[in-house]
Amino acid sequence: MIGVIDTEGDCAEWTFPAVPGAVHTARQEVHETLRGWGLDTAVVDVTILLVSELVTNSLRYTSGPIGVRLVRPAPDGEAPGTHLGLLVEVSDPLPDLPTERTAGPDDEGGRGLQLVACTARRWGTRRGKSGKTVWFELALPG
Repeated sequence: MIGVIDTEGDCAEWTFPAVPGAVHTARQEVHETLRGWGLDTAVVDVTILLVSELVTNSLRYTSGPIGVRLVRPAPDGEAPGTHLGLLVEVSDPLPDLPTERTAGPDDEGGRGLQLVACTARRWGTRRGKSGKTVWFELALPG
C-alpha cells in the first residue's frame, strides 16, 4: 500500500513500502503525475527511468519506506533562486550515502547513479533526520 502525501499543485509526494512491486507502482504514479502536469514525453520517460533506478537502489539496500517527491519549477519571476527544472527526490531510511561507481560490461548493477549523473542537469545526495535523499534536476524544454 502506498502512502500519498500530496499530489496537489506544483508538488507530488508518496511513500512506498520496500516490496518488489514498489518500483512498478512508483513508475506508474510518477508517469500519471507528470502527464497530468502536461510535461514533454521525453522528460516524462527520462524521469521514470531515473526514478526507477533510484527506487530500485533503495529497495535493494533498505527495508523502507521509500519516499518519492516531484516538484515543478516556479513560473518565471517567482521565488528567485529556486530550481529551474523538474526536481525529483528519492529518500530512504538508510543513512549511508550512495557512491557512484563504474560498472563493468558484465556487471548486473552499478549503473543507476551513472545514469543520473549523465542525464540530469544537476544531482546530489543529502542526509536527513532519518536517512538520506538522492535528488536530481532535469531541464524542461521551452
